[in-house]
Amino acid sequence: MMRRMDSPASALHPVGVVGLGTMGAGIAEVFARNGFPVVGVELTEETLERGRQHVEHSTARAVKRGKLIETEQAELVGRISFTTDLAEVKDCLLVVEAVVEQLAVKQQIFRALDEVVSADAVLATNTSSLSVTEISAATAHPGRVVGLHFFNPAPVQDLVEVIRTVVTEPEVLERTAELARSLHKTPVVVGDKAGFIANALLFGYLNHAASMFESRYASREDLDAAMRLGCGYPMGPLALLDLIGLDTAYEILDTMYKQGRDRLHAPVPILKQMVSAGLLGRKSGRGFYTYEGPDSPVVVDDALTPSADAGPRLRHDIATVGVVGTGTMATGIVEVFAKAGFPVVYVGRSEERVARLSAAVRKSLEKAVQRGRLEESARDATLSRLQGTTSLDELGQVDLVVEAIAEDLLSKTALMENLDEICKPGAILATTTSSLPVIALAGATSRPQHVVGMHFFNPAPVMRLVEVVSTVRTGDEVAETARALCARLGKVPVSCGDRAGFIVNALLFPYLNDAVKMLEAHYATADDIDTAMKHGCALPMGPFELLDVVGNDVSLAIQRELYLEFREPGFAPSPLLEHLVTAGYLGRKTGRGFRDHTTR
Repeated sequence: MMRRMDSPASALHPVGVVGLGTMGAGIAEVFARNGFPVVGVELTEETLERGRQHVEHSTARAVKRGKLIETEQAELVGRISFTTDLAEVKDCLLVVEAVVEQLAVKQQIFRALDEVVSADAVLATNTSSLSVTEISAATAHPGRVVGLHFFNPAPVQDLVEVIRTVVTEPEVLERTAELARSLHKTPVVVGDKAGFIANALLFGYLNHAASMFESRYASREDLDAAMRLGCGYPMGPLALLDLIGLDTAYEILDTMYKQGRDRLHAPVPILKQMVSAGLLGRKSGRGFYTYEGPDSPVVVDDALTPSADAGPRLRHDIATVGVVGTGTMATGIVEVFAKAGFPVVYVGRSEERVARLSAAVRKSLEKAVQRGRLEESARDATLSRLQGTTSLDELGQVDLVVEAIAEDLLSKTALMENLDEICKPGAILATTTSSLPVIALAGATSRPQHVVGMHFFNPAPVMRLVEVVSTVRTGDEVAETARALCARLGKVPVSCGDRAGFIVNALLFPYLNDAVKMLEAHYATADDIDTAMKHGCALPMGPFELLDVVGNDVSLAIQRELYLEFREPGFAPSPLLEHLVTAGYLGRKTGRGFRDHTTR
């Protein structure tokens, strides 16, 4: 029977941590922060010293940020004893293994631990992808083995995945989860499946981003900016891969692929090539980005860094702008252009809709004035630049037209044909479509070289990202002008080609679809999955929260477009998503989606 780890006296019992790399050192710090004496074990004196430095540097950063005072740092570090002798963990109530992600190495350690610790000690593995069951099979007491998966950096990240095998003793599981809570962590308990929750969802997304970079679909800077600014992620995917370590990422993906045979988890070739070349990310000083030195977070310029002198310029004169549409997206775009100093002619299908857009812009500007974000004079100047009309012919002399009508190919194509006839030669025609092929719209005109995608994000006055989408026929000067114009608007443009989902939706929605498949398989609850992604990956919303906000019908439509474009089996929409849409459970807008919102 396992002794209690969560009682006040439990702090007197030391905790062992085997492996003091980035993760192991972080785990040792977490326990020491919470009053536990820690026995940290490494293989050699050299790696032991490196582990000590990890702890000292991490706690020094905490002091610098005001999270610790110097005396607390000294006490914390003093609670950790460093050794190369595994036998030193013999009195530990709990031993956490955090060595390299290789099954044979972990099994060897667990065999040795089985001979060292007492019969009621718990053995935990911090593996992020290997089978906890296979690791436990190396011991004489597999019932006391559990997965305890911390996230990097362990002192900061809130989530801990507690992994049960088919033979883990219930009390071991319960006490381990209670221990995690006592460390001020949020535990989720799941079964022994490759990747568990967070990595199974995260690494498919990271692998897809690496594939986009490998195919030169978008630059590393644009890929990362797109996900930070478009989704509110704390880091872009390639910067995150550098932080995790490309060798670690490759091993996790390879393990998940071998267990599940999901092609989306098959490591893209560039990951193996970079690992073979020693480009491991921050730890080696170079990965997708180049850093000041090994283990440095400071990015420095390299051959791929865009030149500051090579920023986009307006190759076409843009003095006046037209916007077609009166919905939420069109209203936001009108406000953005007018606030940036451009006279805007906006076109609606009725006088009522035109008036509604004008009132919405006026209200938005007034709210900004009340909050001190806008001067009254700027509000008045912005409103003076607006001209509403119900006639497309009023767009004859504008330099750029942005269409922002409903996502319907027939409607947009007909509009583009009209604009081609109405607008002056040389005028740029831009579409805000988020899912339709831009080339199909360009093909409806006699000026496909002047057609470009400018995908604003909702709400346009707030969201800084714009995806600038070039077709095979878009002129280079037109695309450059669109990027320069975005900068004039205070937006961050990212460049990509004309294929389904562009950057953000192509990376976001397969991840959401994978989450639905995980729920459908009864591996974890929607609450646990949301908790894992928010607390383990620091995402602003869990996948099911986001799906209910976006709308399951919208999500399904985008996922279908991705599947039709790429013919990737893993992109096929989850049957559960299909069924919810069929049942009318579309999310917050209908009161019910993955959750019931009528009682909240």
